Amino acid sequence: MMWVALVGFCSGIISGMGIGGGTILIPALLFFTDITQQQAQGVNLIYFVPTAITALITHQKKGNLDWKTARPLAVLGLAGAAAGAFLAVSLESEILRRIFGGFLFLMGLSEIFKKKKGDDKNAER
Repeated sequence: MMWVALVGFCSGIISGMGIGGGTILIPALLFFTDITQQQAQGVNLIYFVPTAITALITHQKKGNLDWKTARPLAVLGLAGAAAGAFLAVSLESEILRRIFGGFLFLMGLSEIFKKKKGDDKNAER
């Protein structure tokens, strides 16, 4: 259980930075515990609420929130979250795990090959 506590702390740091603590938390839960993919994702959702509130308050105090952009994203995100939750509980754990792994792989590739703003040599000057 010590590993799970350490992972929770590290995931909290990543979550507070807005990077996505679930990218650490879910694989770690699957590695260090005997829970299913759906259960790991459910734990991640429970974990996400207090960490997100804490980070949100901190970012609000620093003036880092653009409410005009956030409002429509939040509303549509709620609809997407409902659809995703129904999909996740209807899939077999193995399929859901592969989808999650593929998503992490694609996100990793996009970060590796992402160009810095202003580095596009084909952009017009």
